[in-house]
Amino acid sequence: MLFQGLSPPGSSPSGPQCPAEPGLELEAEPVVSSPPNPRHLEPQRHLEPQRHLEPQRHLEPQRRQPSHPAEFHLARGRCNRKAKWLSLHNEEDREEHLGLQVTMGKERVMTHGFHIRFHVEELQLATRLQATSLKERKRFGGIFRDHVVDTRQYLEHVRESTTGTLGRPVKLFTNHFRVTSRPQQVTYKYNIDYMPDIEDGKVRSELLLQHKAFIGECHIFDGSSLLLPHKLLLPKTELVSLLKNQVVKLTIEFISELSPNSPDCLRYYNILFRRILKQMNLKQVGRNYYNKQEATEFFDHKLVIWPGYVTSILEYETSITLCADVNHKLLRMQTAYDLITGLRDPQTRKEDVEQVSKELIGSIVFTLYNNKTYRVDAINWEDNPRTKFKKSGGAEITFVDYYREQYNTEVTDLTQPLLISKGKWKKSQQDTPHKPIMLVPELCYLTGLSDKMRKDYRVMRDLALHMRLDPERRQHELRKLMNTIQTNREVQRELQLWDLKFDTNFVSFSGRILKEVRIFQGRRAFDSHPQFADWSRETRSGPLLNVKSLDHWLILYPTRNYGAASSLVQSLRKVTPTMGIAMREAKMLEVSDTVQSYTTVLENHVSSKTQMVLCVLSSEKKDLYDGIKQYLCVKCPTPSQCVVARTLDKPQTLMTIATKIAQQMNCKMGGALWKVETGLQNAMFIGIDCFHDIVNRRKSIAGFVSSINQELTQWFSQCIFQESGQELVNGLKTCLEAALKLWCKHNQFLPQAIIVYRDGVGDGQLQALMDHEVPQIESSLRSVYPKDSGVKLTFIVVKKRINTRFFVESQGRLQNPLPGTVIDVEVTKRQWYDFFIVSQSVKDGTVTPTHYNVIHDTVCFTPDRIQYLTYRLCHMYYNLPGVIRVPAPCHYAHKLAYLVGQSIHQEPHHSLASRLFYL
Repeated sequence: MLFQGLSPPGSSPSGPQCPAEPGLELEAEPVVSSPPNPRHLEPQRHLEPQRHLEPQRHLEPQRRQPSHPAEFHLARGRCNRKAKWLSLHNEEDREEHLGLQVTMGKERVMTHGFHIRFHVEELQLATRLQATSLKERKRFGGIFRDHVVDTRQYLEHVRESTTGTLGRPVKLFTNHFRVTSRPQQVTYKYNIDYMPDIEDGKVRSELLLQHKAFIGECHIFDGSSLLLPHKLLLPKTELVSLLKNQVVKLTIEFISELSPNSPDCLRYYNILFRRILKQMNLKQVGRNYYNKQEATEFFDHKLVIWPGYVTSILEYETSITLCADVNHKLLRMQTAYDLITGLRDPQTRKEDVEQVSKELIGSIVFTLYNNKTYRVDAINWEDNPRTKFKKSGGAEITFVDYYREQYNTEVTDLTQPLLISKGKWKKSQQDTPHKPIMLVPELCYLTGLSDKMRKDYRVMRDLALHMRLDPERRQHELRKLMNTIQTNREVQRELQLWDLKFDTNFVSFSGRILKEVRIFQGRRAFDSHPQFADWSRETRSGPLLNVKSLDHWLILYPTRNYGAASSLVQSLRKVTPTMGIAMREAKMLEVSDTVQSYTTVLENHVSSKTQMVLCVLSSEKKDLYDGIKQYLCVKCPTPSQCVVARTLDKPQTLMTIATKIAQQMNCKMGGALWKVETGLQNAMFIGIDCFHDIVNRRKSIAGFVSSINQELTQWFSQCIFQESGQELVNGLKTCLEAALKLWCKHNQFLPQAIIVYRDGVGDGQLQALMDHEVPQIESSLRSVYPKDSGVKLTFIVVKKRINTRFFVESQGRLQNPLPGTVIDVEVTKRQWYDFFIVSQSVKDGTVTPTHYNVIHDTVCFTPDRIQYLTYRLCHMYYNLPGVIRVPAPCHYAHKLAYLVGQSIHQEPHHSLASRLFYL
């Protein structure tokens, strides 16, 4: 088996928590037979003034594995990158993700450096790397903090019930397993203090377990507090532990009694469950657990997939359940050194510095010797592994000797450069200085998918076969998990200590399927397809709702792509008459394949009459696309459409592509494709989403989009630039005031209801959202409206990254629910006004529902009304003639924030604010 043993024997790999999913437990460092080495006793070296760089160290020596793909055993590495297959069932998914989206887990990166004065005693006691910092312990309970926020108490109109009645009943199953037994007696919570303080959660646990005879075998420890089924003799006890012959004083102090129904108990149950996953020989990577024994290896692609699970135990409407879903970890078999040498000129034997930097900077690498991941921020071409640095004791040592002594690892190429990582990007810690870390490329394995891999059909196909599971395969994998829990003696013994038992069957209940939504296009009306939720054929076969003629427009194309540009024009002439679009001849302009050439030609030919610029691109080069968009969105505000010439080469799809391009251009010029009836009058709809550029560490972008007419065919947009990682949005008051002003200009009156759909909210921020963003909007309304205007506000939190899945049974097999399936029972929360909607149709894999939580509602929507309204809004995204996962204003806000954050990096010109220029 490839990759046997990612860490030393008897150890369990640990990793950082991933921001995309709820964290349930402190992450454990590998188990060692003796206390770990002091964390801060790292070798130090001064390279430049004010810069702190250092190599990283592992707990125990390991022999370095050969970097050649045929010899590299991937299961001996650990990667904190999570590859999640986002199925490409429709054009919206393909547009956003183009295959696999590899998201990076949050890792705790060492932040110590050279020439720092240490307190020696504390350094000896702090030990090892900070796998679990105090900050992470605070983040630990994010999802639990959300689940104790009672938003329903403020919503009088749903105090009795949040369940709707409209729609056709359907029996559903979900990947939840009921907790059939749990402790019914009072438990006792104790706080554990360490003197001196120890930040590493694993070391804290080791120190506490030196007194296992005192606290008892039955206990749950989360790194700072202890749960016991019995009460200790004294409310406060002081104990002494030893760490490398150093004395650490532990103070165990009683905090409170926890009733069996206490929300705090659930947090400890999750810690206990993750402990039993370790007992099942699953390896912790990030916050989830994986089975490397069942890894699937792709030698041709130099990739390995580890199957695993993501779990949580939470209280829902009628019971406490275990939610379990299948997860995958994608690992690569290539080092940074392999990449560097692969880009070396065979003649001069010198590296292409620019290309190497382009490939490596911003990527995530994995170091085998300590099972950590780091982001590459720069490359130090001046130094190499023979460079000396000062250790904490003052002695000088080379990187080569250091790794030989500490890890029994040989660095073979002594001329390779060094990688620099500035430390982990942290949300809400923008002011924290990052102290750089030095890494040897030969010891750093690459993670995730390269652009080349993403464009390789074979790679994506092979990965999809293993990572995109249909309902039947998903159920099979989860049954394996539950059967193992039931049959593993060690696991059962651990569960019996706490009287925890789980049902082995999926939770079942009744959901509802909403009726199809009526689509209005021009003089025609038709229903969306009940199974496929698609109306692409109807859209292209008749006049659009609001048509803009193409009178003055430009087409720019590279010389070698003239044929593709001409074919596109001919196809547009064929498809536009049916849709009612009058199209005059475009001005064809030849350009070179550079940003400068495009912008120079645009500067000479774009005038105030120009309605649209269509740019044919020879490749998918990001800098070319970015340069064109920056010019046309900021300096010379003109609606624009870019298309890669390669997509125009297939005659069988050219007419479909031309239809899509014509529709997009019509929208960007102010036209509209179709509409749906919302059933509301004088209501403004708002979408808010955030984009965080964690690769380039630029500022975060909040996208604000609002409707400016009653048909929801025109939208106002504005961006808010914030500090990196900031999720709560400042500046909503200004945005809303501008939106209301534009609404009033179009309609001659102000809206009487504001409905906000807020996407991109992280775990643990529900209360902060209520305290920070809702008041901003209320303040804006008070400043614009008369005192007794009676304007209403509804604020809905949208969550896409969830682990709950739903299934229907047909002919004895599980299948995906139909679009329009609503769930507002069993797996919703008693203290929330929440519901799930399955709005999309998927051809392969398992459909992912979207969760909605109404946290503020003075409009007083009934459950039926808000559910159907939300589902209808999922039909109003003009880039796809079908239903999308979230309401259109949410996705428009996402598209806006993504374009600005990825390409423009500036505030778009105000003249484009009422156009869908970001489609």
